[in-house]
Amino acid sequence: MAVWFSRAISRKSLQSISSALTIQSASILTNPTKPSIRDHPLRFQTLGNPSGLSNSRRDVRILDVSFTSTFSTSSGQDRRCRDGASPTTPPQPLSWIDVYLPKSARPYAYLSRLDKPIGTWLLAWPCMWSITLAADPGTLPDLKMMTLFGCGAVLLRGAGCTVNDLLDRDIDVKVERTKLRPVASGILTPFQGLSFLGVQLFLGLGILLQLNNYSRVLGASSLLLVFSYPLMKRFTFWPQAYLGLTFNWGALLGWTAVKGSLDPAITLPLYGAGVFWTLVYDTIYAHQDKEDDLKVGVKSTALRFGNFTKHWVSGFATACISSLAICGYNADLEWPYYAFLMAASGQLGWQIWTVDLSSRADCNKKFVSNKWFGALIFCGILGGRFTIS
Repeated sequence: MAVWFSRAISRKSLQSISSALTIQSASILTNPTKPSIRDHPLRFQTLGNPSGLSNSRRDVRILDVSFTSTFSTSSGQDRRCRDGASPTTPPQPLSWIDVYLPKSARPYAYLSRLDKPIGTWLLAWPCMWSITLAADPGTLPDLKMMTLFGCGAVLLRGAGCTVNDLLDRDIDVKVERTKLRPVASGILTPFQGLSFLGVQLFLGLGILLQLNNYSRVLGASSLLLVFSYPLMKRFTFWPQAYLGLTFNWGALLGWTAVKGSLDPAITLPLYGAGVFWTLVYDTIYAHQDKEDDLKVGVKSTALRFGNFTKHWVSGFATACISSLAICGYNADLEWPYYAFLMAASGQLGWQIWTVDLSSRADCNKKFVSNKWFGALIFCGILGGRFTIS
């Protein structure tokens, strides 16, 4: 009689628990910010039930596994909300930084944008163009200089990102794309960011000291542009033009590092082409943030041009290709250069013709594709310089 009564009570308890779990599940579905079933106290009370009835414990465990699987998505949304992301934002895939670097180093790697090498490519290509142009006809470019400038591009781009995040931390927290950056999100303090900037600049100085005196002065002067660029979006609708002046300084510096002086007939058209190129890709890039920029009150060419963006960037692209053609002519480059220049023109035209300026994903895709434009120009200069008529 006692055994029968105990089992009846157990069945009654199980029915009550199932009813409670059903109510809880409906609540979670309608309000995903509430705790998941794994946090529900009934689960722990049931699994710890000392009644000694194995069938009841097995039934409740099966029920618990089912509900845990069903509501794992809800608890994942809760975690992303606690981390500062939108509940509708999909989880970000792990980068190599999360896999290979120690935990203490990861915020600094993200601060330098080491997980997004496109910025380094865009900074490095004008340097490589210039170094290759400075090579003697029929010879390969100076590999030591290319290595130094490649390392310098990584360091200077990282330093620029650090400066940008320190100065823009009050803006970044209001912009969807940037609010989880290390300084804006509070993972790193401004003092930690400033200390890291000191390390970056010290390493960059070590590279600069490997160059001739003319190049040291020219390279050091670029720091004025690097430190002032983040402020431009507060005062002008043309911060992309200022970025072009900053990012393409290597078009001047690469030549002087090899030759010891500037040749304006070659380096100035190359520098101008880089500035126009930057106006193309960074205007497309800026369309990702135009809604947030309007709310925050910062300026960009994307806001300045509006619906006429494709007309403007088409003009910039034409100026870029024309300047590159003038540079190649003045440098006496052979026919392979012009073949690659035509291919690069097609790549730039494809970007402008097909970009969907209302799609953040497509704007980013076209922006990233500019590494191939830089590669085509580099191959053209290399072929045009190495070929002897």
